[in-house]
Amino acid sequence: MQRILDPTVPGGTTARYNRAMYAKSPLRTWTMCAFALLAGPTLLAQKPTQPPAPPAPADPEQVIRTSVELITTDVIVRDNRGQFVADLKKDEFEVYEDGVKQQMVSFTLTHGGRVYNVAQPPPPPPQEGIILPPPRPSNDAAGRIFMIFVDDLHLDFRNTGRIRELFGKIADELIHEGDMFGIVSTGPSSLAVDLTYDRKRLKEAIKKISGSGLAPKDILDVPDGQQGPPEVRYRAHVAFSTANDIIAQLASVHNRRKAFIYVSNGYDFNPFKDTRAKQEAERYGTSQSGDSSDSSGNSSESDPFKKQGNQFAHADLVSDLSWMTRNANRANVTMYTIDPRGLVGMPDLDEKIDMVEWQNYVRTSQDSLRTIAELTGGYAAVNQNDFAKALQRIDAETSDYYVVGYYSNNPDPRKRNRNIEIKLTRAGLDVMHRKAYTLKNK
Repeated sequence: MQRILDPTVPGGTTARYNRAMYAKSPLRTWTMCAFALLAGPTLLAQKPTQPPAPPAPADPEQVIRTSVELITTDVIVRDNRGQFVADLKKDEFEVYEDGVKQQMVSFTLTHGGRVYNVAQPPPPPPQEGIILPPPRPSNDAAGRIFMIFVDDLHLDFRNTGRIRELFGKIADELIHEGDMFGIVSTGPSSLAVDLTYDRKRLKEAIKKISGSGLAPKDILDVPDGQQGPPEVRYRAHVAFSTANDIIAQLASVHNRRKAFIYVSNGYDFNPFKDTRAKQEAERYGTSQSGDSSDSSGNSSESDPFKKQGNQFAHADLVSDLSWMTRNANRANVTMYTIDPRGLVGMPDLDEKIDMVEWQNYVRTSQDSLRTIAELTGGYAAVNQNDFAKALQRIDAETSDYYVVGYYSNNPDPRKRNRNIEIKLTRAGLDVMHRKAYTLKNK
């Protein structure tokens, strides 16, 4: 079978013939001369360029990271008598991330609220893209930073007087002259004071604080949603979102201890489970298992997907708390939680709550506050009435501390959860610091 060649296709017989004839024709000679005259002497003198050399294979040890973040952590060192040790040097600290030793690039000692031996970190390795000039250093680096978080959506209205008394102690015994502080509330108290040194702002804010949390009766009287009491989860998510927004703003502050004073009654996504189920059965004429009965007394099979989401209420609460504490650790924010209820006894006489369920509710709410504090290196003042002692401890931990910083030598972005360990070459000392951090989502 004879193959037909298309003259318009490169490589065809007719196309090769035409190119050969054009190369010998006077038209080509005239065209090349005219183009050279129009281009000028530059083109005539220009040498043919060599093809670019293939790029060299990248050295794994010299790959430039797309993002570099300074990791800082507060370190509190005490001796066997519980006294802060303030004479440690930079070379006596060893920083490890996931068991790999890191090079410490910044070192700061704060003793009695004053900063000593400040070793500023060098600029991070160059990154790909636009190179920006280094930021100007801030002259405002004295004092401490406190963020006072008033979770009035989870504070009892009947305890408003006790709550204001607590904040009066915070103003007198914790916040000193030269300390920078801010105040934010989650509910109707409507407090939003940016970071300031003016202690009068704190006194003015205390007069506005009022508890507006849900009483047990409010929880029981409202019908359940797909995930239990809808108002309970909504209020908790408002509190967590507000706290995370504040933590994100504090992330830009470095080499200073950032204390987050978290005042709340705590959280429980599934409070008074059995009592609610009993009232639901009475309200809708169903059994506590969710089966409805017809006139003959035969119970019909219930929908297996009806209100099953609240079975994972505890797991959801753990997930939300983990999300917030991860953000706090990444921003090097230490959270101190305070429950103004103090020692919690029996429920009020007008509350028809089973004693066992009440104790479970109190324990779960207090455990949530303990989790927030313990996972961020702070302290939880719960189930106690001696708030003065708790404030003294917070004052001591925020007045005497070291801040060490390093650039992680692990370039793997898939390793998001990373453990931190601080060791000392000097023996016999107790070291307190945050244990882990998590990379940001890109």
